[in-house]
Amino acid sequence: MKTKYWIVAGVVAVLLAAAYFIYRGMNKSTGIEWKFGVVEKGDILNTVTATGSLSAVATLQVGTQVSGTIDRILVDFNDRVRQGQVIAILDTTYLAASMQDAWASFHRNEVQVRQTKREFDRTNLLFEQKVVAEADYDLALTAYETALTNLKSSEAALNRARINLKYATITAPISGIVVSRAVDVGQTVAASFNTPTLFTIANDLTKMQVQASVDEADIGKVAVDQRVTFTVDAYPGQSFNGRISQIRLLPTVVQNVVNYTVIIDVPNPDMKLLPGMTANITIVTDQVTGVLKVPSTALRFRPPQEYITAVMKTLPDSVRQRWERFQQRMSGGQEVARSGGQEGQEDRAGRRWGGEGRPEMSTIWVKSGDNIMPRRVRAGLSDGTYTQILGKVEEGEEVVTGMNSGMASSTQPTNPFAPQMQRGRR
Repeated sequence: MKTKYWIVAGVVAVLLAAAYFIYRGMNKSTGIEWKFGVVEKGDILNTVTATGSLSAVATLQVGTQVSGTIDRILVDFNDRVRQGQVIAILDTTYLAASMQDAWASFHRNEVQVRQTKREFDRTNLLFEQKVVAEADYDLALTAYETALTNLKSSEAALNRARINLKYATITAPISGIVVSRAVDVGQTVAASFNTPTLFTIANDLTKMQVQASVDEADIGKVAVDQRVTFTVDAYPGQSFNGRISQIRLLPTVVQNVVNYTVIIDVPNPDMKLLPGMTANITIVTDQVTGVLKVPSTALRFRPPQEYITAVMKTLPDSVRQRWERFQQRMSGGQEVARSGGQEGQEDRAGRRWGGEGRPEMSTIWVKSGDNIMPRRVRAGLSDGTYTQILGKVEEGEEVVTGMNSGMASSTQPTNPFAPQMQRGRR
């Protein structure tokens, strides 16, 4: 009994060894050299890139409401100021004279009111005694009421002159840092239709924002609160972080390209980032961590038909039938690939199309000894270089990404506009 067992075991070993040398000889005879990638565990990110400029969250331009000559400037570039702090003073000579003139006019109208009041009182007394006519009474009343109106007008002019004199002392409307000073001592500023800008104050440079221009083709992937990383030329190799706080609906068209402004909040505690810097932005639109991934070319690879046929000739009948069923499923998916994919069908590359035309299943070719074998997996997120896979795959397995051979692989691109050679014809 034991002798028979060892004989059977020896026959099986010989057959396996023969199959091994047949496969090995087949690979050598066909001259195929596979290119392999490795199943890895890592992260996959989908990103959108854009450029933008840094600015303070709140930047205020300080101007003047009155015209005059700059008498004193009390702050300079990069100075920190507090709200209400005096930062400049205009020459008040003309404004003070205007206020004195308004005061004199107000005092003159007060005297006029008192005079017309006395005249009205006398005329009213005589009118009650029926000594004067009603017309004289009306004239006295009108003169008194006009004097009261003139007094109110002169009071308003006095208040306006007082306010203008107060405006000659320019104070900081917010606390922050002076990032711009546009005037010098002795310079005349004229406040007419456009208020001249004297200073620009940034509220808080420890909190900044980036205004990025995102192309309309990518704006659909962008959402509020997404994580953003960016770099600036001033600090090569260093990355900064931020989050999207706003997507502005107003489009901007630059050379027939529609862009949308995306606002990104950026912390700046060490004050490295300065207003006006150009930021090269990467927006993380989707992300998975700690997943199995393969090179994306492995999902698109398919061995040449000549190689598959040669392999099938060396396989047992039961295995060959499984191969034939597998080939039928793959060939049946060619029309699906041409039409864009229908739910429940497979395309040429072995992807199973689900709802809304999204590939759900794919086929990868895994190294098995000296040969390669197909394996069905589910494709997940892809960043173009690597693709997440779900299925019976283990980390460290080798998958085929291409080949060096005279045979044509299905992953090699073809020119649809070039003339195609037909088989069986010269």
